Amino acid sequence: MFDLFKRKPAPEPAEAGEKKSWTDRLKDGLSRSREKLAGALSRRTLDEETLEELESALITADVGMPATRALLDDLSARWKRAGGDAEPRTLLKAALLDLLAPLEQPLTITAARPFVIMLAGVNGAGKTTSIGKLAKHLQSQGLSVLLAAGDTFRAAAREQLTVWGERNNIAVIAQQSGDPAAVMFDAIAAARARGIDVVLADTAGRLPTQLHLMEEIRKVRRVIKKADPAAPHETLLVLDANTGQNALAQVQAFDQALSLTGLVVTKLDGTAKGGVLAAIAKQHPIPVRYIGVGEGVDDLKPFVAAEFVEALVG
Repeated sequence: MFDLFKRKPAPEPAEAGEKKSWTDRLKDGLSRSREKLAGALSRRTLDEETLEELESALITADVGMPATRALLDDLSARWKRAGGDAEPRTLLKAALLDLLAPLEQPLTITAARPFVIMLAGVNGAGKTTSIGKLAKHLQSQGLSVLLAAGDTFRAAAREQLTVWGERNNIAVIAQQSGDPAAVMFDAIAAARARGIDVVLADTAGRLPTQLHLMEEIRKVRRVIKKADPAAPHETLLVLDANTGQNALAQVQAFDQALSLTGLVVTKLDGTAKGGVLAAIAKQHPIPVRYIGVGEGVDDLKPFVAAEFVEALVG
């Protein structure tokens, strides 16, 4: 049977010292990539040597070869149009912004009730934590939220989701074991009965190469559609920024299985591979709904291309 976890809210974890601002944490996280780019951009000319250094710095930042070549071609064209009288750093920021801007599409909660958001990802990407943060973010917009603990394989996932529910005073529909699709069906019915605005549906972590588990998550999506033919209204893939170029394979596989509507990119507060967003923009452009730069409940923010470019290039 299904359990409805409604316990006394858990206290927020104590934080030592004054917390850095969102933009500072993003800059700190991308500092290694920014330092490599700074070395290549130290000269005011865009000669062959500078382009080679930039190519190496961009690839090291996991921008990937296709996006790197496109950026360098765009940069060279901008340099020529400026008659050689421009700062390469400024031109690179403009080229990056043009590449990343299409990914800046904030998640919009429509009038559908309940509005069902399904989240997927590989093990360890930060999916369950992102759900807790997203729940808090939606509550701050005046929306009521219900959590569906669809990861029936990992007991710790249910417990973790329950803690987030307690912290934010949100109900969690869970099952000790069994069919994750049944959890989703029950959660949507419960949300409809209680007049809940948004259902956040967690799923078990899985690798794209685990074909039986990829088929299972397709089944989960089909059952959600049986509960509500218009659902899921949003299907998000949670990506660990440290994954680098492997993120592209994840995006492709999960998009094929689930028809993704957006991405959540986590752990940008400590990675040398944040440039993978440029690779995604070039090779498999799916909107980046949110990025994460920490473990705190408020550390998930909508993706803003200009802020990201500033943090990456400086």
